[in-house]
Amino acid sequence: MTATDPGDPAALVDAAVAGDRGALARLLTVVERGGAGAHAVGRLTYASAGSAYTVGITGAPGAGKSTLTGSLVAHVRRLGQRLAVLAIDPSSPYTGGAILGDRVRMAEHALDDGVFIRSMATRGHLGGLSLSAPEAIRVLDAAGFAWVIVETVGVGQVEVEVAGAADTTVVVVNPGWGDSVQANKAGLMEVADVFVVNKADRPGTDATVHDLESMMDLTHSEGWRPPVVRTVATIGEGSPDLWAAVDGHRQHLEASGGLVERRKARVRAELDLIVAQRLRARAESLLGKTNRITVQSEVTAGRLDPWSAADQLLAPLDP
Repeated sequence: MTATDPGDPAALVDAAVAGDRGALARLLTVVERGGAGAHAVGRLTYASAGSAYTVGITGAPGAGKSTLTGSLVAHVRRLGQRLAVLAIDPSSPYTGGAILGDRVRMAEHALDDGVFIRSMATRGHLGGLSLSAPEAIRVLDAAGFAWVIVETVGVGQVEVEVAGAADTTVVVVNPGWGDSVQANKAGLMEVADVFVVNKADRPGTDATVHDLESMMDLTHSEGWRPPVVRTVATIGEGSPDLWAAVDGHRQHLEASGGLVERRKARVRAELDLIVAQRLRARAESLLGKTNRITVQSEVTAGRLDPWSAADQLLAPLDP
C-alpha cells in the first residue's frame, strides 16, 4: 500500500510525521469517520503525542472568533512557530459535514507550510465538539505542531466542553452587557483562563471589561485570575497581548503542576467517552431494532412508563 492509502493508517501516520500534508489530511478524515480506522490511528499516535500545547477559543456566535483566530495565527507565524487550527463547525443535517467553512475565513494562511487548518463537523454532539476532536488534536500533535488552536462554534451553555479539549481556554465576548450576562449564565466564567473583549473599538468596551473584572472579584479569590484582553481582530490589534496572556497561563500551569493534572483529567474523560460509546454500540446491537421500536411504542401509547421500559430493554444485558 502507498503512504496515501486511507486503508493503511500506519503508513499515513509515518508520512504525516515526515511532513506529508496530504497524508495528514487523510489521517484526520479517518479519525472523523470513526470506527476501526480511527481506533488504529489512536493506538499509533498516542505514544508520540503530548508535546503540543492546545488553546481553545470559544464564545457566542458573532463574537469574531474566526477572525481572532486568523489574527493569532498571523502573530504566531511572525514569531516563527508552526501551528495547526482545528475549526469545529456545525454539522450539515444532510451530509454530516462542516458547513461554516472557517478555512475560507483564514484563506490568507492557506499557502503557509507552517500552518495547517482543518474544519471538523460537530455531528450533532452537544458542546460543539465531536468525539473525534481529542484524537484529531493528538494527530496534529504527533505531526509535530507545537501549538494547536481549537475554535468552536457557539452553541449555548454546553459550549463549556471546549475546556476539556484545551490546555488554555479563551472566551471571547463583545462590548455590551448582554455578552457578559451570557458568559455568566453559560458557565464560561468558570472555565475561562483568558477573557477577550473583541471589537474593542466599539462603544461599551470599558463597561464590559469592568463587568468581567467585577464578576471575577466574586469568583476568583486565589490562584490564576483570568486577564481581560482587548482586541480588534479585523486589524490585528491586541493579538500580541492575547498571545502573551496565553503564554502567561501556560507558564502558570507548568509552574504549579496544573498542566499535568489537566492533561490527566482530559485522558480520563476521553477514556470514559470511548467506553460509553462502545457500550452504547454493543447495547444497540444486542437489543435489536425491532424490540426497541416495540417498547418505544408501548411508552408513547401510555401503556408502559419509561423506567420500566428501560428495565425491559436492558434485561438481556444483565449478568
